Amino acid sequence: MTASTIGAAVGAVLALTWVAFGFWAFLFVGLAMLAGLGVARVANGEIDLRGLAQALRGRRTSS
Repeated sequence: MTASTIGAAVGAVLALTWVAFGFWAFLFVGLAMLAGLGVARVANGEIDLRGLAQALRGRRTSS
């Protein structure tokens, strides 16, 4: 799938959630999608959690 197709699907899910269940459900679904994206990137090795933790603690730069 292309990025525009995925973006349209995500937008549709969020819009339908807002219409059907309201703002707070919309916010929860959006945050759950972001959490799922983060977990998927960690699982694929795209994000190094140790390096990220060290950068947040100031022990290492992110570059």
